[in-house]
Amino acid sequence: MISYEGFGKRFGAVTAVHTLDLSIRSGETFALIGPNGSGKSTTLKALVGLVHPSSGRILMDGHDATHAGPEARARLGYLPQRLVFPEGWTARETMRFHARLRHADEDAIDDLLARVGLGDDADRPVEEYSGGMRQRFGLAIALLGRPAALVLDEPSAALDPSGALLIRDILEGIRAEGTTVLLSSHDLAEVAALADRIGVFVGGRMAAIGTLPELEGLSGARGIEAVYRRLSSGVRPVSGADAEAA
Repeated sequence: MISYEGFGKRFGAVTAVHTLDLSIRSGETFALIGPNGSGKSTTLKALVGLVHPSSGRILMDGHDATHAGPEARARLGYLPQRLVFPEGWTARETMRFHARLRHADEDAIDDLLARVGLGDDADRPVEEYSGGMRQRFGLAIALLGRPAALVLDEPSAALDPSGALLIRDILEGIRAEGTTVLLSSHDLAEVAALADRIGVFVGGRMAAIGTLPELEGLSGARGIEAVYRRLSSGVRPVSGADAEAA
């Protein structure tokens, strides 16, 4: 469903992502893990059109995602790492705005807010939300229109344990529905629980890719934390001002 073909991205003199070839199957949950500044967010942003490739291309259902029109974009739900919402707007108002942008059914708004545990807070200004509430709200927006693929950058950021478990349950349900999910996460337990395959990104390169058992065999380690330590060691990540963009 999603294919990175020779994808690369440079920011000035720094290469944030070197040549990346990656195919993600329809209905698969694929997780990117790696140090800060290793290129994970850049890879996700390129798929949703926020970053343009310096080389190569990205395909979604055989079509160039870089030049995709609004209809193709509507098939993607995106949760960014940093969330910004209009000041003074309630959650319901903000959801309606995004639903109209995506030509999504506004009748689904209440159900989506309830799904992420915000049904009783729909008419509160989003600026009053805690960090965890804003994160769950961002996921509700990403789910508008029942997207064929979800792109999630640190979906459990700022969440307390209850919120993180709720998000994990939601993503398990989405996975069971056959939605394709591409996510990056520092929560290794979340990755182990959700991902069909895992890609280890280090220094702008894909250091390893496979199921958790395959990565265990490759690294000679057992468990997601030990695998991560083994596969991410000894390579310097992208650094400097461009690491923030990555």
